Amino acid sequence: MIDLDDAQRHVLSRISVLDTVDVAVVEAAGMVLAVDVVAPAAVPPFANSAMDGVAVRSADLAEGPTTLRLVGTIAAGEIARETLGAGEAMRIMTGAPVPEGADAVVMVELCEFAMAGAADGAVGGAVGGSAETVTVASSVPLGNHIRPVGDDVAAGDVVLSQGALVTPGAISLLRTLGLSTVSVVRRPVVGVISTGSELVEPPTPLGPGQIYDSNRAAVLALVSEAGFEAVDLGLVDDSEPAIEAALRRGAATCDAVLSSGGVSMGDFDFVKSVLDRIGDMTWMQIAIRPAKPFAFGTIATEGRRRGEGRPIPVFGLPGNPVSSMVSFELLALPALRAMAGHARPDRPVTTVTAAEDFRRNPDGKTHLPRVVVSAAEDGSLSARSAGGQGSHHLAAMAVANAYAVLPDGPGVRAGEPMTVLLVQPLA
Repeated sequence: MIDLDDAQRHVLSRISVLDTVDVAVVEAAGMVLAVDVVAPAAVPPFANSAMDGVAVRSADLAEGPTTLRLVGTIAAGEIARETLGAGEAMRIMTGAPVPEGADAVVMVELCEFAMAGAADGAVGGAVGGSAETVTVASSVPLGNHIRPVGDDVAAGDVVLSQGALVTPGAISLLRTLGLSTVSVVRRPVVGVISTGSELVEPPTPLGPGQIYDSNRAAVLALVSEAGFEAVDLGLVDDSEPAIEAALRRGAATCDAVLSSGGVSMGDFDFVKSVLDRIGDMTWMQIAIRPAKPFAFGTIATEGRRRGEGRPIPVFGLPGNPVSSMVSFELLALPALRAMAGHARPDRPVTTVTAAEDFRRNPDGKTHLPRVVVSAAEDGSLSARSAGGQGSHHLAAMAVANAYAVLPDGPGVRAGEPMTVLLVQPLA
């Protein structure tokens, strides 16, 4: 058997990053930047108010409570037509440009508005009413509640580096900079096949010895969840011509192909026979449980519509449904993330407290029981078993959000630290 680390290194050593494309910023979420992004202009491009309130000259308020004459209102998207003079103030809304002459903003909650010449105590209403004077009770510092030019980004700054993931926050920044397109690594197109004459598509009634195909749907969902383009290459019978046709179709149209089933050593594992003939494959028995059998290699790309000449990676996942998903997580996903340009293709692991015993017998393998990780009120993390741990136990897989990583040995006891690989949000 081969260690998991060695299997992962072998796969990643044969993976290359896809080509670069320019896409609309709003379509780049989840993709990886192919170049540094340099700010073409400062953000904000003009000094603006951080609050609804009044724009003032801070020197006018140096002596304590002061009444100023209101000479205008500046809404967001407008500019003041006049320079603010001594003893004057202008109403200003959040985001509006600060007028010439003003060097501070007083938030509306600290302002008292009144009609000019009104009797003492005749106070006006909210900002935007007919008040003509404003009284401010105390002084304010220079620059109070003003966002200066370039406060966020200076022109020429590298705001996002090559290899950065385009997040919603990054999209907001790119749009703020006025950018409509961005250069990214192309999103991998991943084809998924299920093989097995015993498999049936729901809702077709099951015949003797038949089961419903769950692997293809699950792996397609995993591919989509990872941010890649998933292509359904269909359910294929156990016949070499059908399997070869599906694999060649995938190699001609996709950047990678995932095949579920037929990678063990049985007499009817036709996938192995076909891939040995048309691909350059490595067949592995990995020292993990579940998901021990795994195949990886490449298929030549004759007649390919894109990337002519580049060998297409093929991942042979086990046929047992839980094993198929675990194998995808540990071996296929890191490779696909590397193709998409991710600097760190593997998911981070974390340490939690075992909420129950996770006992096992030494057998030379790393065990990966499916667990539910949850957070206590104090923020501490603990893990409990998700249920049945057989490679066919999908009820547990459906609620699990992590895989515990149990090295060869006796396992861990309740209360002891345990390493987990989080694959879904905390429970």
